[in-house]
Amino acid sequence: MVALGYGTRAAAGKPDPQVLYHWSTAVGGLVQDGILLLLVVAIAGFSGRLLALRRPRSFATAALVLGGALVAIYVFEIVYGRLVRVGNEQGLTPSHWEPHHAVAYVVNAIVICTWVPFVEELTYRGLGYSLLERFGRWPAIVLVGLLFGLAHGLIESLPVLVAFGSALAWIRSRTGSIYPGMLLHALFNLIALVAAVTL
Repeated sequence: MVALGYGTRAAAGKPDPQVLYHWSTAVGGLVQDGILLLLVVAIAGFSGRLLALRRPRSFATAALVLGGALVAIYVFEIVYGRLVRVGNEQGLTPSHWEPHHAVAYVVNAIVICTWVPFVEELTYRGLGYSLLERFGRWPAIVLVGLLFGLAHGLIESLPVLVAFGSALAWIRSRTGSIYPGMLLHALFNLIALVAAVTL
């Protein structure tokens, strides 16, 4: 995934900034992540334990951890953004709002805020964390964050993605479940998509 992420970016460059106005983006995301999900579930041997598909140990702890992680990620992103002008490196921010493509944008947003967090959390914080936890809690958290960041194929945004991936892995370690991380991941993506066309 890391080689594919960086290889695609090196060969094709940034995607069209209007990519979220295309129906094919949503379909491609569903198919690509669907294939990844099948691989992850097969590697996990269809084990809900390895995928951490269970309720959090404590909903109160989960809520507290989510709130703290959300604040920490945004503080890190703001500080890092002031030091390094990242801009639209991922290439998913439209240059302007196009009302006649609003339905396609909303469909893409639904995929990015539901399907993508579901698959990525099962992959990294589910199976990935479970397989790496034997090396210790903190090595697993950092390594899962690093792999998550590298898989996006970005350079300037890599520290933010690694921090976000590590925060999600920390949430998984504290709650024993991937569901709180899925919720935060979905919320993070939603805020980014709304901000992209409103700010």
